[in-house]
Amino acid sequence: MGEGEKTRLVAWSNELRRVHDRLREALTLTREAVADGVPAESATRDLLLFCHGFCAALTAHHEGEDRDLFPAIAEQHPELRDTLYYLRQDHSMIAHLLTGLQAAVARAAPPAELDRHLEGLAAIMESHFRYEERQLLTVLETLALAADPETVLGPL
Repeated sequence: MGEGEKTRLVAWSNELRRVHDRLREALTLTREAVADGVPAESATRDLLLFCHGFCAALTAHHEGEDRDLFPAIAEQHPELRDTLYYLRQDHSMIAHLLTGLQAAVARAAPPAELDRHLEGLAAIMESHFRYEERQLLTVLETLALAADPETVLGPL
């Protein structure tokens, strides 16, 4: 294996870490928008933009993993199929939580309610990211997957 090929293979683990960190940052910004917001139309519009961007990015990330990354891992590492099943379950739960958050933002829910949605989402998301990183980063360092990282892990 040439140095360039090894660099591309190792990059999958780096890409996953980078995407997770960016999603964490996006969630932090969204939570700050709720904490700093006043119950005015402009604050609601700003929060809606933060939420839309964050929710879209997280959804695209999980859809790409389910569509491209996890099947490649399952093919090359069948011993991880149970792990991938649990990660897909998390994706479904996170999608449900995102739907609740988006509905609360759309109806201009009070900041305390929005914060509860974000706190629950943050807890599940962080647990999911840590589990995924513990289980998959080593595998991603040697994964042979010829695909665009933005397509697989979501655009940020």
